[in-house]
Amino acid sequence: MPQYSILVVDDEDSQRNALSGFLKKKGYRLFTAESGKKALETLNKETIDLVLTDMRMPEMDGSELLDETKKLNPEIDVIVMTAFGSIETATSAMKNGAADFITKPVDLEQLELTIKKALERKQLASENKRLRELVNEQLSFGGIISASGSMAQALSVAARVAPSKANVLIVGESGTGKELIAKAIHLASQRSEKAFVAVNMAALSDNLVESELFGHEKGAFTGAQQQRKGRFELANGGTLFIDEVGDIPLSTQVKLLRVLQEHQIERIGSSSPIDVDVRVIAATNRNLEEMVSNGEFREDLYYRLNVVKISIPPLRERKTDIPLLVDHFIRKYAALNEKEVSGVSREVMDKLMKYRYPGNVRELENIIEQAVVLSRDSVIKIEDLPITLQNQEREKFNISEGSFQERVEAFEKRLISKALQEANGVQTRAAQLLGMSERHLRYKLQKYEMKS
Repeated sequence: MPQYSILVVDDEDSQRNALSGFLKKKGYRLFTAESGKKALETLNKETIDLVLTDMRMPEMDGSELLDETKKLNPEIDVIVMTAFGSIETATSAMKNGAADFITKPVDLEQLELTIKKALERKQLASENKRLRELVNEQLSFGGIISASGSMAQALSVAARVAPSKANVLIVGESGTGKELIAKAIHLASQRSEKAFVAVNMAALSDNLVESELFGHEKGAFTGAQQQRKGRFELANGGTLFIDEVGDIPLSTQVKLLRVLQEHQIERIGSSSPIDVDVRVIAATNRNLEEMVSNGEFREDLYYRLNVVKISIPPLRERKTDIPLLVDHFIRKYAALNEKEVSGVSREVMDKLMKYRYPGNVRELENIIEQAVVLSRDSVIKIEDLPITLQNQEREKFNISEGSFQERVEAFEKRLISKALQEANGVQTRAAQLLGMSERHLRYKLQKYEMKS
């Protein structure tokens, strides 16, 4: 049985010391904090299993601390202490995620029983984690592993649109699994027996985009030594997945719109139309509405692509999926590398839950693959993680400083600056670290007037 860590938060010294002293004698690893702000500092630095907090405290009360704790790591249990006459407040806290509540003055025997019950539930949940993951994998759309409500909503839309002929636009940050969703839609559609063809616009130079999409005839341009079919022809009867559709040049956008309207293409160097029956699923990590407003993306093409939109939330907004994904990737890469790795330590899971994942699921998969390869034991430990993750601390910010957009932009600037520093100014490498296309990185640098 592991030694559980408890953080006692109370602004009254006598109460805080009495509770921590009692729990320490019961064998728990104890931390204390005299305020919500100090508690968050401890939560960022230490692996905490349970928070025991008073409800009434200056600056940040117990309800606010509960919210911030769950944002940081949903797996940390919170028990609130409240005066007898404030049961309604405690009930409200439980609706917002508290594991339990206890009234003041605190009955120490009742407190010990309440904590034991909460930790037993945590232990049971941990033991059943693999079973839940297997059930989710079997029942979720396309075998996509998720337990979060926001992801379930996206998968529900994907499942409902799959049997139709409608074009689909998938939006979300790089690494969130947009191509995986597109493949799942294809496999659940009536086109599943035909080809699924993918093309990434960010990986193509402007002068190659049309040839890649529509093909070319022999001699159509310098270097065209033979006839070549484009992705639309290769996907005929099936599905064409156009990734990073926001990177298509305006000149090609006109031709793509015509293809979507008329279901015909013309290879470069030919005037003979070719009929194509293709369902288009497009994806982007850029704001197409903003690009339309700025004249960078055609409005009519946007509406042709955006018949049904599916928004994929970033991993940092669906942290309940992290334990399931970690378990899945461990089994995948343990089998691939013939290693007997079966899980992660509590400290590692705490680190993984607190990390923000700028590269999303793709980054988490890379982290676990590396850890499995480097692990000397059956359990992944802190030293098996990438150095950057070992040393990471949660981003600190004052929620009252600036508007939401200003805080988002400031955070983006810090991420970009750090990536450029690690990449020694090489934009291609920095873009890879950030999980975005080089063209998108150049756009951000220009937008924020930053220098490489």
